[in-house]
Amino acid sequence: MIVKEHITANNKLILTVCDKEIIGKKFETNDLKLDLNSDFYKGKEKTENEIVKLFEQSYMINLVGQKSVELGLKSKIISKKDIIKIKDIPYIQVVSLDS
Repeated sequence: MIVKEHITANNKLILTVCDKEIIGKKFETNDLKLDLNSDFYKGKEKTENEIVKLFEQSYMINLVGQKSVELGLKSKIISKKDIIKIKDIPYIQVVSLDS
């Protein structure tokens, strides 16, 4: 999975995790658009263990793609009912109120 770490002005971590196979692509369903070609998603490949550690430090997490969303489910940071699909691509945003 490809991970990009963004630090906010008040030092909070926003994390994007995206399946490697779909980076650089665009998806649309009705009025929903997902542009994985933007720099917001272009990061570095990381292992599941590295990603799970970053989950714990993150204020906001964007998960895109089957593998990324499955890792979020396995880590119990998301619920299946909150996942949306954009052109059959699973997508979810998580905000931590603890950070």
